[in-house]
Amino acid sequence: MATGEVAQRPQVDPSDLAVGEVITNSGRVSAARMYEPHAPALPFTPNQLASLDEALTLSSRETGLDFSVYLGALEGDTRAAAEEMHAAIGARASHAVLIAVSPGQRVVEIVTGEESHRRVNDRGAKLAVMSMVASFKEGDIAGGLVGGLRMLTDQAGSHKA
Repeated sequence: MATGEVAQRPQVDPSDLAVGEVITNSGRVSAARMYEPHAPALPFTPNQLASLDEALTLSSRETGLDFSVYLGALEGDTRAAAEEMHAAIGARASHAVLIAVSPGQRVVEIVTGEESHRRVNDRGAKLAVMSMVASFKEGDIAGGLVGGLRMLTDQAGSHKA
């Protein structure tokens, strides 16, 4: 292009425009597009959720204890927050075992009730935490939880009929 020449814009035929497109007065093509937000990233795949659900069900069935898992931030004192969640279980809290995991804080808390503590001692809980943390470090949160549940189930043993 020589000095002083003005570049010509290619002409757009209005019949070539897609739905939501228009030619503006300046000759530009303006297009409206549908905004589709991305689904939030979930921590587990459907298969991992199924494995975790199965592990929770089998652990509770075999031991007679109520196992539950919390995955998320623990506000303030992490131990106190986990104990508060455990107490919120209600009447069955004495027979409950809560595994609270806060990946962002790098914290794992296992809270047991009066009866469940008799069957899952502190040493067994610490071993389960160590096993879970090893899996978490490899990026396998679901596998770590399932493995930890199995260890706690073995520790607690079968419930008396």
